[in-house]
Amino acid sequence: MSFTMAIIGFGKSANRYHIPYIKERDIKIKYIYNHRRHPEKEQGFYDPNTIFTEDLNEVLSDPEIQLVTVCTPPAIHFKFGQDVLNSGKNVLIEKPFCNDLDETKQLLDLANRKNLVAMAYQNRRFDSDFLTLKSVLEKGYVGKPLELESHFDKYRPNIKALTGDFMDGTFYGLGIHIIDQIVALFGKPEEVGYDIRPIQNQTSSTDDYFQTDLYYENFKASVKSTPLAATPYSRFVLHGTQGSFVKYDIDQQENDLKLGIMPDDPQFGIDSPNLFGEVHYRNQNNDWITKQIPTITGDYGLVYDSLIDSIINDQPKLVSDEELITDMQILEDGVATKGPHITKLN
Repeated sequence: MSFTMAIIGFGKSANRYHIPYIKERDIKIKYIYNHRRHPEKEQGFYDPNTIFTEDLNEVLSDPEIQLVTVCTPPAIHFKFGQDVLNSGKNVLIEKPFCNDLDETKQLLDLANRKNLVAMAYQNRRFDSDFLTLKSVLEKGYVGKPLELESHFDKYRPNIKALTGDFMDGTFYGLGIHIIDQIVALFGKPEEVGYDIRPIQNQTSSTDDYFQTDLYYENFKASVKSTPLAATPYSRFVLHGTQGSFVKYDIDQQENDLKLGIMPDDPQFGIDSPNLFGEVHYRNQNNDWITKQIPTITGDYGLVYDSLIDSIINDQPKLVSDEELITDMQILEDGVATKGPHITKLN
C-alpha cells in the first residue's frame, strides 16, 4: 500500500538527501510546498502528479497526507513543526531539529500528546562507514571499546569573515550528525568537552572548526572537523582492550549524488576496496590477526523505511526522544559558553 506524504522546502536538502531515496520506494509525494516557486526546477519532476504549491493550508488540510518532511533553514523548523503536528500529521524535520532544547521538548511533547510521530532526520546513521564501525563493535573484534576518534575533515580554505549566528556554523550544521552517531552507539555521555571556534578568520562570528569530547565510564569518543586538513585523517579510529579498527574516508553516497549518480544505480554508494577499514585484533589463542573489513553499503532511504514502520506499526523510532534531547543538549551547551569548556549533562 502506497504511503502519502508532503515536503516543505525544495532546495538542496530535499533534492539531494530526500527525494532520490523516496522515489525508489512505494511513497507518493503528493505536495511540495515552497513559499517561492521555482518552475524551472519543477519541470520534469519524476512524478507528474506531484502538486507544487505556495499554499501550506492546502497541504495540511489534506486528509491523505500521513507525513510531512520539513526541509527548510533551521530557524523556522519549530514553526513548521508546530503547524504540521497541529494539523494532525506526523513530521520528519531536517537537522538540527530546532533552535534549542526548549523548542525540541515542546515539539516532542506536542507530538506525544497528539499520538503522532516527530523525529529528526539523522540520515548519517546509515552512512556506510558508520554501519561498518557499528558492525565491528557488535562482533567484538576490539574487545571492550576504550577510545574512538571520529573525523569529518575537509580542505576548503576560506579567509573571508563568516557572518551569522551559531546555527550557521560547522558545529550545528555538521557536528549534529557525528555527535548523533556517538549517542546512537553509546547513549548519553556523562560529560562533554568543547573546543568550537573559527580558525581561518578569527573575526568570524560563526565557527568553522570544532572538537567535542564525549566522556563515558572508562570510554571517550572524540568528534572533530577542520576545514584545513590537507592530508586526510582516518574517518574512524577505534581502540579497545583486544585490538584496533581504522576506517578510511567518508561514505560515498553524497559524492555520487553530486555527480548525478542516483540510488537506483547498482554501483551507487559503493566504497573502494583501497578505502576499506582494517581491524588488528587478538583472538582467543592470543594470535594477532589483521583483517580487511569490507564497507557495508549505506542507504539514507532507510530512515523513511524505519519512520513509516513507526507510523504504521507503532515501532520504536530510529531516533528516540531521549537521543534527540541528548543531541540538542550537547549542541546547546557547546555554544552557550565561548572558549574551551566542559559541561556535565543532567
